[in-house]
Amino acid sequence: MADDADSPARQRHWDAAYADKPDDGLSWYQDAPQPSLELIERDGPGPGASVIDIGAGAARLADALLAKGYGDITLLDISEAALAATRDRLGDGGGRIRYLAADITQWQPPRRWDIWHDRAVMHFLVEEADQRAYRRAFLAGTAPGALAVIGTFAPDGPERCSGLPVRRWAAEELAGFLGPQVTLLDSRRHRHETPGGVAQQFDFAVLRRS
Repeated sequence: MADDADSPARQRHWDAAYADKPDDGLSWYQDAPQPSLELIERDGPGPGASVIDIGAGAARLADALLAKGYGDITLLDISEAALAATRDRLGDGGGRIRYLAADITQWQPPRRWDIWHDRAVMHFLVEEADQRAYRRAFLAGTAPGALAVIGTFAPDGPERCSGLPVRRWAAEELAGFLGPQVTLLDSRRHRHETPGGVAQQFDFAVLRRS
């Protein structure tokens, strides 16, 4: 695993990213959290399920899940600033949400969730040790039958984001990396357009823990 000293530097980087621009000016901003919400609704067990959003940032997935009746929602992000932005935006309506400020490569899940969602954390983990740490957290934080929806830059997607190098994944490759404990149910190609009008190609993997 990467040295623990890396975590403060990562946190400073992402806190600065959210401090420099409003969240709707960041390249990963989405007004509607698609295809994430569609895939969660299609393949998940419904609003009674528990959901964790890895690298939640200031994304609107939590808003959409609350509107759909989900009540057990956890948001994890390395950036306190990002989580604070979501907390401020949701106000009293976000009272049912748990906020966890943690580095996924150092984090030990305290429980298991029915749905694991990640849009764009995995592709920032370019070191093999960090990727293995992510896999350990994923397997510890989900039980057999759990659904995972993981979006990464596709093989023809950007090579860098937010000033950092990325590791691009095809859905099938990601499923193979996560190991025999997962089955790839579906993959979804997604073209994201940044607020600046730049097209970014994503691959979404829909996976079932076995």
